[in-house]
Amino acid sequence: MNAKVNITNRAGASFPVRRMNFDFNTVPEYWMSGSAGLTHFMTALSALFPAGEMFFIDSVRAVRQHPAIKDNAELQKEISAFIGQEAMHTQEHVGFNASAQKYGHDIDTLDRYTGKVLKFSSKFLAAVGKPFGFNKEMVDLTITTALEHFTATIATQLLSNPYLQELMTDETMKTMWLWHAIEENEHKAVAYDVYEGVFGKGVKSYTVRTAALVAAMVTLFCVQSYFLLRLLKQDNKLSLNELKIVYEYGYSLEKGVITGMSKEMLEYFKPGFHPNDLDTHSLLAKWKEKLGF
Repeated sequence: MNAKVNITNRAGASFPVRRMNFDFNTVPEYWMSGSAGLTHFMTALSALFPAGEMFFIDSVRAVRQHPAIKDNAELQKEISAFIGQEAMHTQEHVGFNASAQKYGHDIDTLDRYTGKVLKFSSKFLAAVGKPFGFNKEMVDLTITTALEHFTATIATQLLSNPYLQELMTDETMKTMWLWHAIEENEHKAVAYDVYEGVFGKGVKSYTVRTAALVAAMVTLFCVQSYFLLRLLKQDNKLSLNELKIVYEYGYSLEKGVITGMSKEMLEYFKPGFHPNDLDTHSLLAKWKEKLGF
């Protein structure tokens, strides 16, 4: 593994904070099977994470002293570990994005764009929700809860789909994405538990969280697709052949990472849904053993 790992238990939570230190200096430009399309697909995702992960941290931190959950000692421990893991994800994706920037791929602009989209979405939805009693903190937490379901679901795909793993031919990048995937599954219920603790489990809570998922997925698809096309165009690699490769990787019925997520994504719409209903314990145990965690 091309990383130094220091594993700590944050405040006695049910999952640890792994302090990683990946060396991205030896990562090739097209680290995913030598394909510009596949590499840029994943880089477009990575460009979303620094601003996105900090948004998640700020959203949960903003409500952790809410009267409904501030005295819940177990949940407070989970929140601390959640913040620790997300902070590490931010750090490592910043490191990778900087290495991609060195090859001339303009990730810095995409990172700033992500921040602007999140800020605009937060302000817009807060304005729309104000007549219904929603403030900015409530809106941000709802967005975070929806996006955390997405990240946990795509993480499960990365951990369970051998086709996707085989395409990650650079060991540093493969390990980084698998580490990230493990931790997204470990803390997948934290934002949701905070959301339910603050908003409860009624019809209003259900309606808001499911509507937020639809809005978040439409926005995410548009932004990530724009990032991908922009990266390919700037790299003079925008072609039907590269787009075909991207389609097969992301959207084909048999192997696609996005289409493979559909069943678990739809679980979010079940009344009474909870992230832990999607059992990934054995999957995580397998990969933690493989990666030496």
